[in-house]
Amino acid sequence: MQADLKIWIDADACPRDVKDVVVRAAQRKSLPVVLVANKAMHVLSKGGLVSMVQVTGGPDAADDHIVAEAVRGDLCVTQDIPLAARLVEKGVHVIGPRGEEFNEDNVRERLSVRDFMAEARDFGGVVTGGPAAFSPRDKQRFAAALDRALHR
Repeated sequence: MQADLKIWIDADACPRDVKDVVVRAAQRKSLPVVLVANKAMHVLSKGGLVSMVQVTGGPDAADDHIVAEAVRGDLCVTQDIPLAARLVEKGVHVIGPRGEEFNEDNVRERLSVRDFMAEARDFGGVVTGGPAAFSPRDKQRFAAALDRALHR
């Protein structure tokens, strides 16, 4: 990753543990972190490295802001597959909060599966429960994926 890298967090639905891991890693490496959300969040920033952007507008306002501001080589943490696809297309590295690394090889497939499942729920009446609760193992997988991304 480049020295002037910025880490973006799609913060509305991001688990607190993930935000904490990112902030600690960013502080160790002196990297700026920007949390983007529809609602205000308290941000503890040592050394001014962590900032928060509150966007107004619809449900995709945070996504649109991140896509507009992130540049090739930046890193984004999101569980939003459509956002991940838009960012990968721009050359942004994307990691999900459970450690999934999105790239050109897998993001389109993940987007297709996501769209298929949404269609099945909306039109087919299929009940697909939500994601499992965020676990300590998920946190470990995320921390490992973040470490790999920061050492590239």
